[in-house]
Amino acid sequence: MEVRVSPEPFDPGAETNAFLAAIKGAGAAVTFTGVVRSKPDDPITALTLECYPELAINQLAAIVEQASTRFGLLAATVIHRYGTLGPGEPIVQVMTLSPHREAAFKGAEFLMDYLKTDAPFWKRETGPAGTHWVEANAEDDVAKARWE
Repeated sequence: MEVRVSPEPFDPGAETNAFLAAIKGAGAAVTFTGVVRSKPDDPITALTLECYPELAINQLAAIVEQASTRFGLLAATVIHRYGTLGPGEPIVQVMTLSPHREAAFKGAEFLMDYLKTDAPFWKRETGPAGTHWVEANAEDDVAKARWE
C-alpha cells in the first residue's frame, strides 16, 4: 500500500505501468485519474489545493488501510497533488489490485468517495470572476454514505 502527497506533477501512464509491474496473483487492476476541470460555462485558470502533507498522508493511509481490509485488496496506491494546478492537469490517481474485478472496482470507488469527503485538502479556484474557495458537495456526502 502506498500513499504519496506532493506538489510535483506525475505521469498517470507511468504510474499505472509501475503499479501493474508489481502484479502477483491478481486478476484485476483498476485505475482512476482525476484532473482539474474547467467547464465552458464556468471556466477556471487555476485550482490551488492546500494541505498539511503529513496530516494528509496519515489520513489517506488510514483510508487505504480500510479499503484494503474491507475489499481484500492485494495492493492500493493513492497519489494526490497539492499546490497550484492548471486545467487538465492530474490531481489524484487511485489504483487498486485484487484477485477479482468487483473488489478492485469497489475498492477504487470507496477510496475516491472517502477522498472527496475526508481527505484534508482545501480547494480554491481562480477564473475570470476572481478567486473563491470550493465548498463541500452534497453529492459527495451521498456517495460516501453508501459505504456506511
